Amino acid sequence: MPPMTVALVAHDQKKDALVAWARQWEVALARHRLLGTGSTAQLLEKACPSLRVEALLSGPEGGDMQIGARIVEGNIDVLVFFPDPLNAHPHEADFQALIRVALMKDILFALSPRSADFLARGLFE
Repeated sequence: MPPMTVALVAHDQKKDALVAWARQWEVALARHRLLGTGSTAQLLEKACPSLRVEALLSGPEGGDMQIGARIVEGNIDVLVFFPDPLNAHPHEADFQALIRVALMKDILFALSPRSADFLARGLFE
């Protein structure tokens, strides 16, 4: 399978879950182009030494919108986004727009570790 562009995003309370997921899939993810929002990209690179993750702005500073724009442009193939459903976020409209754009452009996306595992098994193995 040719390399894909995979966007990796997680709210603060879900960053550990995304890092754990990326560790599990590190070898497979290393074959693809990765990008992430703010500190998520930095955490992933620190936890998974073989990964290179292009860091965009943090979500509240516009990183979600940057990813959304790349989806609209056809430059992202897969979105792995672990939102925090238990806490309110001041930029909630931004990540709702991100999900809406992923649906409109019909890209593959996962919103939980279990769905991300399922997606990864189909794409990366």
